[in-house]
Amino acid sequence: MKIVIRRETCISGGQCVSVAPELFEQDENGQVVLIKLDPSDADIQKAKEAEFLCPSRSISVEESS
Repeated sequence: MKIVIRRETCISGGQCVSVAPELFEQDENGQVVLIKLDPSDADIQKAKEAEFLCPSRSISVEESS
């Protein structure tokens, strides 16, 4: 599984950072930044929670190709 960020749609809500600070940060403009590129199974569960909470749907968890 991989975590995909769409920065062009991010509205800087910060829910991702609140729920998974080990995976996400916000840059100087408040946009999401993925900080862990090799997520564990537990990280994927947190990322799925962030995906659900993201108001702009800028985070997705997808099958690795």
